[in-house]
Amino acid sequence: MTEFQEKLRQQHEESMHRELEALLHTANETEAEISRKEFDGFKNLFHRFLQVKGPAVDWAKINRPPEDSIQPYEKIKAKGLPDDIAASLNKLAVVKLNGGLGTSMGCKGPKSLISVRSENTFLDLTVQQIEHLNKTFNTDVPLVLMNSFNTDEDTKKILLKYKHYKVKIHTFNQSRYPRINKESLLPIARTMGTSGENAEAWYPPGHGDIYASFSNSGLLDRLLAEGKEYIFVSNIDNLGATVDLFILHHLMSQPADRRCEFIMEVTDKTRADVKGGTLIQYEDHLRLLEIAQVPKAHVDEFKSVTKFKIFNTNNLWISLPAVKRLQEKNNLDLEIIVNPKTLDGGLNVFQLETAVGAAIKNFNNAMGVNVPRSRFLPVKTSSDLLLVMSNLYSLDAGSLTMSQKREFPTTPHVKLGSSFTKVQEFLSRFENIPDMLELDHLTVSGDVTFGNKVSLKGTVIIIANHGDRIDIPAGAMLENKIVSGNLRILDH
Repeated sequence: MTEFQEKLRQQHEESMHRELEALLHTANETEAEISRKEFDGFKNLFHRFLQVKGPAVDWAKINRPPEDSIQPYEKIKAKGLPDDIAASLNKLAVVKLNGGLGTSMGCKGPKSLISVRSENTFLDLTVQQIEHLNKTFNTDVPLVLMNSFNTDEDTKKILLKYKHYKVKIHTFNQSRYPRINKESLLPIARTMGTSGENAEAWYPPGHGDIYASFSNSGLLDRLLAEGKEYIFVSNIDNLGATVDLFILHHLMSQPADRRCEFIMEVTDKTRADVKGGTLIQYEDHLRLLEIAQVPKAHVDEFKSVTKFKIFNTNNLWISLPAVKRLQEKNNLDLEIIVNPKTLDGGLNVFQLETAVGAAIKNFNNAMGVNVPRSRFLPVKTSSDLLLVMSNLYSLDAGSLTMSQKREFPTTPHVKLGSSFTKVQEFLSRFENIPDMLELDHLTVSGDVTFGNKVSLKGTVIIIANHGDRIDIPAGAMLENKIVSGNLRILDH
């Protein structure tokens, strides 16, 4: 860095600090105290952002992980379970990342409150799973929700309905960071408020913030005092992320001096997962490589299924004493993800984020476990929602499992068009969910509705041209069919 660049960097940093201080003066005392702690994390991120120029990784140094650093799940399962697995469960807490809104699916409020199966929301299913675990093994596994300022209030209102469940539920909030004007490199917020003109001025800084906000909230110390040793962290919209007793036993059965402090569940990549982060060996450490960190010239190589065969499911098992140690020493080094956005008024901003899995390189004896695809069942779109609502899956104590009646363990490829994007509209187009047990591929585009008891098999493509409408009649069975044009069944 030249002397001029260094001076410029210092100026940007000083200006940012002044602006943050001015913002804190617009808050009440309690809020200012919380925000000051959060801003310390933000200042650290901004400082590192100004230091780093160029790609985050040197492509030439990237190697495939050593064979033993990613264990097949079958090998871990083969060890079996001890009689006292309850003792291990009592040292576990389940953390769900609950900061996201349902806007991408046309819903207001937290995504976790969207109904996904038999009137149950993501949150209902999560609570049912953990209650079932606690009742079956007579244990005390708590549920911890990491909310964001976007989801906290609505989530807390709903939590009252779980009062009589055998699950202790804790919440904490991830930080609230200011969006940065791309030109001035200053916050766009005028006050600490989050409404009115400030509505777009703040953001939750990615799930990598879990370590600092968990620690700042006091919950980390509280769980350690209660004898908890590990947390199982996952996205609340991944319906495959249930507590796995074999992975838990593997963690608990390691000798104290070789205790594995971090397990990342990975699974085999398919063409649908080419953008998912992958594990690499980099400077003698396992490291998570995200697509945002890849130099442009190597993006196609990153997406290749042959070179990088696995991707991160974001199901993570993390040692609590290790988090405490790394937080105290300020030793957590997470790569910065710069996320550019254009706001409604056309203003170009960016936000600095980090990913929870990127911390893997800081933990001792970290490893990946290559798990079955069934542990990765995210619901990001209405196409995913159709799959989990269908008879492909059966629901038992909050857990979804692939139906025994399906001959192939793979999930069909479903692609619903823009008329199905919003959940309400999606639901209005199905009188009930079709039978999909023998479906391989479904593409639907345009104004299409489905009658009662429709059955879809093989490859089905339904395309209604602009201005046309297709009503699939009740009881229809479509097998390896293309339906296009205009098909309306009218009552008379």
